[in-house]
Amino acid sequence: MHAPEVEREDIGLLTELEPVVARALDTHFETADDWYPHRFVPWALGRDYDGPLEGEPWSPEQGAMDSAVRDALLHNLLSEDNLPSYHRVIAELFSRDGAWGTWVNRWTVEEDRHGTAVRDYLVVTRAADPVAMEDARRRHMQTGYDSDYRGDVLAGLVYVTLQELATRISYRNIRRICGEPVCAALLRRIAQDENRHMLFYRRILEAAMELRPERTVRALATVVATFRSPAHAAPDFPRLSMSMARSGIYSPVTHHTEVLAPVVRHLRVFDRTGLGADGEEARDRLAVLLRGSEAQARRFAGHVNSAL
Repeated sequence: MHAPEVEREDIGLLTELEPVVARALDTHFETADDWYPHRFVPWALGRDYDGPLEGEPWSPEQGAMDSAVRDALLHNLLSEDNLPSYHRVIAELFSRDGAWGTWVNRWTVEEDRHGTAVRDYLVVTRAADPVAMEDARRRHMQTGYDSDYRGDVLAGLVYVTLQELATRISYRNIRRICGEPVCAALLRRIAQDENRHMLFYRRILEAAMELRPERTVRALATVVATFRSPAHAAPDFPRLSMSMARSGIYSPVTHHTEVLAPVVRHLRVFDRTGLGADGEEARDRLAVLLRGSEAQARRFAGHVNSAL
């Protein structure tokens, strides 16, 4: 199995999980329906830009999009832009062979649609500066991306489960406030993809919890303590993420109540019996982390309410 950065113990775990991956992959192919980005872009609104075509330069007043929606789409687009690095990371972690390899490639196929569609929509509608978007894309991709959990299969699996759920919720919440039917339809399709990706990973994580309960709980605690967006190194990331928090698209409240708590609850971490000392210690640490996350969410909600 080609996974040079993965420890020998985790190579064994990947092998044990492969039948589950194969079944989850079958389910994914049965439920996934391909869609076409060009059908969700209002091309009739487009016109030439300055440059070789000698069209109209972009200016801020051309875009009718709300600034919170634009910031969120730019953040998500920057996240999508680093797909080549993500593909490398999960191929190294989960392998390029067998059912794992088929999944890695299929996931990449589907994720590639998202960046294409969002960028085309923003460019055609002149909702964002195309030069700034290209400059940010170039800088972000040149920086690249590497996992915070390199070589740790279980932590990587926890991370992608949480991240896919977070991304689905983000797109769903942008859709709710975007106020434009074509944009809403596009974001609905992207969110559907992200949800199926989350379900795939969560099913594998459930199996890992049965096979390696103590290590999986430790991985949960590790990732909950250190989770950050894959776009954390992107240009303008602090401002874009703060804008998303203020608008309610993705805030500490969202992260705790709609991402962390539901995944931990679904895995029944605090109902599980038979953990050894290490597992109990990790579960206690996870409980402390979740209480901290809940407190942060309450503080943020209180701050927002007091500012209204």
